[in-house]
Amino acid sequence: MGPWQAARRFVRTLVDMRGRTVLPEVRRVEVHLYGSLAKTGKGHGTDVSVVLGLEGRDPESEDVSLIAEAAATIRQRRVIELAADSSSSSGRIDFEYGRDILFFRDRMLDYHPNGLEFVVEFSGGDDIRRTYYSIGGGFVVEEGDEGQSRETVELPFPIDTAEALLGHCRNGGVSCSQIVRANMVAWHGERRLREGLKRIAETMVECVWHGIRATDSLPGGLGVHRRAPRIGRALLGDVLPASPQELVEAVSRQARRVSEAGGGFEQVTRWVSCFALAVNEQNAGFGRVVTAPTNGAAGVVPAVLLYYRCFVAGADWDGVERFLLVAADVGSLFKKGATISAAMGGCQAEIGVSSAMAAAALAEVCGGTPEQVMQAAEIAMEHHLGLTCDPVGGLVQIPCIERNTMGAIKAITAVNIALAGDPAEAIVSLDRVIDTMWDTALDMNSRYKETGEGGLATHIPINVIEC
Repeated sequence: MGPWQAARRFVRTLVDMRGRTVLPEVRRVEVHLYGSLAKTGKGHGTDVSVVLGLEGRDPESEDVSLIAEAAATIRQRRVIELAADSSSSSGRIDFEYGRDILFFRDRMLDYHPNGLEFVVEFSGGDDIRRTYYSIGGGFVVEEGDEGQSRETVELPFPIDTAEALLGHCRNGGVSCSQIVRANMVAWHGERRLREGLKRIAETMVECVWHGIRATDSLPGGLGVHRRAPRIGRALLGDVLPASPQELVEAVSRQARRVSEAGGGFEQVTRWVSCFALAVNEQNAGFGRVVTAPTNGAAGVVPAVLLYYRCFVAGADWDGVERFLLVAADVGSLFKKGATISAAMGGCQAEIGVSSAMAAAALAEVCGGTPEQVMQAAEIAMEHHLGLTCDPVGGLVQIPCIERNTMGAIKAITAVNIALAGDPAEAIVSLDRVIDTMWDTALDMNSRYKETGEGGLATHIPINVIEC
């Protein structure tokens, strides 16, 4: 997602450079990938996302079923249309994958392991270079902007730490979600906020629904089979729900029946695992997911959100909004205080953060106090500290897909512990665990940071991966 957004951002500079478009003057474009983007780039589809971004395609609206075909067309025709979505003059140029996308596996840029550079040669002979960093969750920083804040709105409740959030809650006698909502309304307005939350929630459920109904195999050459469809059929039967809403209703009915019969634990764990698998199998198959906080960890928050909607008594739409607001702000705390990039911090920065986000959100909608909400997030992250990122073949499949199920189950367990305890007795705070996570990230060997050079990645025999 980050490289895609970086490429789109770069071509927009060509559309409006020096007050005019320079697209007709472009003779050649090279893309240089560094560090983790180079080492796991093909397995992560970085090359595909970059060329689609150079064409100006929008990852939020692009028909994901046509992504592979679009990339293959560019590869076969050896032509790319820069900023094809703009009304500017043609930017059609020759483009060859092997020549114009370069993977510098042994070089890493200073600011961040996920670095990429665009080099443009103009017909007049001069050239320009722009460097970007994909810092996790689709966020991109251009060289020269590092460390600069883009915040332009004065928030009613500034939050950089968990303690700051708790302070606002205590001072106002309100919940975490009320504080976050006030800030988000200041940013976006009430109507835009609610529309955005609705779109995120619906996209999450749609992703699960598509993942359960999918029949294709996962690309990449590892031979990983989808398991969510098998689990879904085992739980619901061969006739799967015809819409995302019908899926929520069917699982909710089943949950009520099982609960009335005095059972439920096995059913809950199977469904939560199914939800998480469905999302990350979609991610592995280039489907549309919500970065929460990243694509590789995108299954945890939706799985726990659907657990709330289907298995928690009294769940409603207000709860869904509160869930998403708290999850987002806890993710922001980790982004500000540590990292959400596996290339910087290992998988603790992705699955660990997503589990903390989901735990805080679930504690909020299950009636937890602000202190219990923060404690749930702390417990969830504490038991992911040191988790390495070791994708086999550079693909977001092994062990990434299963790790989402573990993150979701740990989040629910963390909430049960937090709601049953007294936060005043807690020894470790969320801020302390965020600091610890960052220290652990700095101490971690780089081989375990999304390089495909350590852990499982070096112990599973594979063939050459081509996506």
